[in-house]
Amino acid sequence: MSKRALLEVIALGPRDAVAARAGGADRLELVTDMAADGLTPPREVFAATRAAVDLPLRVMLRAADGFAAGDVAALCEEAAALRAEGADEFVLGFLTPDGRPDLEAVAALAGAIDGCRWTFHRAIDRAADRDALRKELSGAAGTAGLDTYLTAGAAQGVAAGVPTLLAEQARTAAGEPGYGPRMLVGGGLALGHLPALRAAGLDAFHIGGAARPAGWSAPVDAAAVRTWREALDQPVAQPV
Repeated sequence: MSKRALLEVIALGPRDAVAARAGGADRLELVTDMAADGLTPPREVFAATRAAVDLPLRVMLRAADGFAAGDVAALCEEAAALRAEGADEFVLGFLTPDGRPDLEAVAALAGAIDGCRWTFHRAIDRAADRDALRKELSGAAGTAGLDTYLTAGAAQGVAAGVPTLLAEQARTAAGEPGYGPRMLVGGGLALGHLPALRAAGLDAFHIGGAARPAGWSAPVDAAAVRTWREALDQPVAQPV
């Protein structure tokens, strides 16, 4: 029997969180301002969401659209405040102008969250060299807690990134250095992508717009989430 795949849903607040849980989500990514692709939510929104559901909750640490860290000290202050409020899982990731991982910013944020588990988000899809990014992060001091990469495999989305996702999953399965963190597939993910990805061993998936058939101005729809839960719970086809 294959193990249950993880389904993470983007939530903007407690109403989304309750609907996502009702639909079968396993974990939430809490953000604000999806017009900027997701920024750090206000502390009071985190507190209300945490009070509404008991699901694991990863909180975005990002001050502006794009992948530059910006004011790292201010972001660290906000991260520490969220940690004090009870946040214990996070999402972050920054690039330098030449597309390398911003190790200084990442280490500062990882220190501010005091060793909590965190996801390096889709900045990997904009990196100059994905493989080098993984290996730099795995070998860098101050990156404790990194356990997940949120990735579509390509900046254009999963439809373009499937070959990369399959290749990287093979390297993960082989235990290659830099490929220890789990891959969380998201970014234009569609139900039709699941069979090939699941057959390759990928077992963590992230949805945002797919959980909101009426658009980002509407809340998460529990029935839409349930459709994904049921798809992920189907038996995984084994390679012939």
